[in-house]
Amino acid sequence: MYLKQFRTGGDRNFGYLVADEESREAFVVDPSNNPALIVDHAREKGFGIRYVFCTHGHSDHTNGNEEIARLTGLVPLLFGSVCPVTAIKVQDGAVFPLGNLEVKVIHTPGHTPDSLCIYAGDALFTGDTLFVGKVGGTDLGAQAEEEFRSLHESIMVLPDSVRVFPGHDYGTSPNSTIGDEKKTNPFLLQPDIAAFIHLKKNWAAYKKEHGIA
Repeated sequence: MYLKQFRTGGDRNFGYLVADEESREAFVVDPSNNPALIVDHAREKGFGIRYVFCTHGHSDHTNGNEEIARLTGLVPLLFGSVCPVTAIKVQDGAVFPLGNLEVKVIHTPGHTPDSLCIYAGDALFTGDTLFVGKVGGTDLGAQAEEEFRSLHESIMVLPDSVRVFPGHDYGTSPNSTIGDEKKTNPFLLQPDIAAFIHLKKNWAAYKKEHGIA
């Protein structure tokens, strides 16, 4: 599996290109501010882009959708979309074929109701649900509770070896693994929802105390 991470601009946004090297079929995640950068690289490598996924509907993740649609002829897919090529609906558990790969959708509401992660091979593209050492922004009520459940019931159940690729470069490194996040991410170390929300509420003080940027 070929995987390349792109810095697309904006607020330290990441976009991704993933391809099955045998079939040369590829998909894109969150092209955002610079779709041409990703599309041009795919063409240079001889990959044909088959799908474009957006991890949620916030404008910093969708502002390149019109351009990438023009460049590829593809409709960018968000949660609830129906792929016009495969007729597969983007919903929890949906699997999109890509050569020898399967591209699985994991619905992870919390940061937004439509937040999703894309899982292919040993890589998980987490959008704004999970960053390296941090988690996505929410309120301190229902959204936070939903995010806590998404993190523990849908993401942390994956193998420790799965690589984590977030939607922004907000952490100490541009990528991580499920295992490393379990061990080091302060939000994932909280024992229950109440403690998780307490950390969110007091995150600025926690960062200062622990020297986190």
